[in-house]
Order: sequence, then C-alpha cells, then structure tokens
Amino acid sequence: MYNNSKVAVIIAAAGQGRRLGGPVPKQYIKIGGEYVISKSIRAFENIDEVDHIFVVTNGNYINLCRRIVKDEGFTKVDAIVPGGKERQDSVYNAIQEINSRKPGVSLVLIHDGARPFINSQVILNVIREADEGGAAVACVAMTNSVRRIGTGGKPSESVERADYYSVQTPQGFRKATLIEAYDKAFTDGYRGTDDASIVERAGYNVSIVDGDYGNIKITTKEDLPMENRVGTGFDVHRMVEGRKLILGGIDIPHDRGLLGHSDADVLTHALMDALLGAAALGDIGRHFPDTDEAYRGISSMKLLEKVGRLLEENFYKIGNVDITVIAQKPEIAPYIEEMKKNISEVLKLEKSRINIKGTTTEKLGFAGREEGVAAEAVASIYR
Repeated sequence: MYNNSKVAVIIAAAGQGRRLGGPVPKQYIKIGGEYVISKSIRAFENIDEVDHIFVVTNGNYINLCRRIVKDEGFTKVDAIVPGGKERQDSVYNAIQEINSRKPGVSLVLIHDGARPFINSQVILNVIREADEGGAAVACVAMTNSVRRIGTGGKPSESVERADYYSVQTPQGFRKATLIEAYDKAFTDGYRGTDDASIVERAGYNVSIVDGDYGNIKITTKEDLPMENRVGTGFDVHRMVEGRKLILGGIDIPHDRGLLGHSDADVLTHALMDALLGAAALGDIGRHFPDTDEAYRGISSMKLLEKVGRLLEENFYKIGNVDITVIAQKPEIAPYIEEMKKNISEVLKLEKSRINIKGTTTEKLGFAGREEGVAAEAVASIYR
C-alpha cells in the first residue's frame, strides 16, 4: 500500500517473442538459471508498496506460469490471466480481473514481463507520480542522434533529441483513469502503442519519471546478457562380448564392445552430459531414457545432434570441449582426429575447439582390469 492506496501490478507476458526465436516465448527462457518472468515478478514481489500482482500470459503457458509462481513462493500473485489477441487485449483482461477480484485497488502499474532488470527505485518513482498526478511513465533520455523520416518526397531531417524520450515500463495510473481510457479506446476501435498513449488519448496528462538504462526489454538475441557457463560429464559402460566398441562415433576394432541401451558410446555420452550440465538442461537420462525403445541401438552421434539443437534453441554457443577416455585397452590415439571430425560436424564446432585424449589407470580398478571404459568431459558454453 502506498499513501493509503492499494497498488496492483499487471505483468504483461502474453507475447510470443517471435523476433527472439527459440522454443518458448522470451519471458520463459532462463537468464542466470532463472526464468525471465520470475525476475520480473520478483522485482514487484519485493516492493512493500505493492499489494497484488496479476500475470497475463499466453494460454499455452498458464500451467508453466502457475508452476513457476508456486516453485518460487510468490505470495502476491493473485491471478494468472489468459492473454488476448494483442497486448492491449491482454492488459484489458487483467484490468477487468483486478476490478472484479480486488475492487479496493486504487493504483495500477503495468510492466512488460520481458523487462527483467527493473529496479525498485524506478518502481517507487512511478507509484509516487501516479498517485500524485494520476498517470506516470518511466522514460530515459535519448542517447543517440534522432532523425525524422521524410514524407511526400521530402528528405529526412535531424531533430533535437532533447525533445524526445525513450519509453519504458512500468507505467502507472489511477485505476479509474485506466478503466475509463481503455473503455474509450475499445469503444472507438483505437489501438495504442502503449498504455500511456491510451490514457493520454482519453484526455489525461501523463507525467514522465526517470527510468533506468539497464531496464532493457528483451526483444532480440542481442538483448540477452553475456553469460559464460561450464559443465562436466562422466559416464561408464561395461565391456561385453558380442558388441561393437563405438567411441566418438568410430567403430574401433576390438574383441569386445560396450553394453548399453544405445550404441553405448561412452565418450559421446560424457560430452552430452557436460553440455547439458553447462546449460542446466538436465542429463541424457532425462532427454533419452533407456526405457524408451526409440533409443535402442541408436547412434549417440544422433543424440549429440539433438543436444546441439537444444543448446541453439536456448541461445547457447559452445566455447570448447575437453574429453578424456579412461581405458586400459584399446589405445584411442589413432582414432582421435576422426572422432574430432565427427563431433565437429555434428555440433558445427571448429575442430580447434575440441580436445580428446586417452589415459589408462595403470591396470588399477575396473578400467585397469578391462572390465569397462569410462569417460569424462568438460564443456564451456556462452551466449
């Protein structure tokens, strides 16, 4: 509550995020191991002046959003509202939900779910100004030169950038003002570029408060913060008769092979686990369970290709990989270059970023007794 006024926040997160690409909308990707939408919700959850949070999301992601809210222990989220055809429809759905569920709310803030780096001071500034003036929007001054596009054959022309601001969220309004403005917009068939433009069109003044240059909206891959990660992988398979010995996608001549549900390529399995671990995407048992007949006897290089695509879908690139095969026999040195070639082609990774080496255990342990082969891998990824 602020100045005896209850405050509700709408997190607008119903977009598809097509410009970013990837398997899920941008608000459901992870940055630093945390969902973008979680970061956005948490920013308001931690503000004492905020009483209620309403999240608007795509209907296909309502269950995921509910799970995130539950797992993160968010206590101020009162409802997860299905989004509409466009952002304006989605926000209006949430406004109606607030008016129905929490009629005592006086101030409403609207924030883009894809702006996860909003800070508390900007939020408080918007709340204060919305309470005093009725409508407020966070903005930052333009830092680049600005030009106006020419029309009717006229050339473009420079404009004074001091006269312009870049608009951010949150945007805050008295609830009654917001409802009136949205009702008028829908009655007139008007589509605004943001909530402030809708309120302004209804005849209300909108105040500008200082935003934050760090309060970026994630729209394209370039907006994602740089992130470097490292993962490790380890795997062991038993030596048995009647099986081929496959390492790094190479059929190595030997009197025995490795036992497993797939081709039991222990080197590639360790590599996949290292890559999945670096991206916090689980392990090969989760993605390719040995209870699934679809993976019986499958080439592990095909599975590695799937892991590579999974990393791409989550916007990760591979820095380098380092793999060690632990076996008394056979010697793998003659096959290393061919193994590196296979991995390079599957992962679209330069061979110079791939290192493979073999070692023995000086006849100690299961590997020394030639009962099995082990492999360990380290992988770095970035985005």
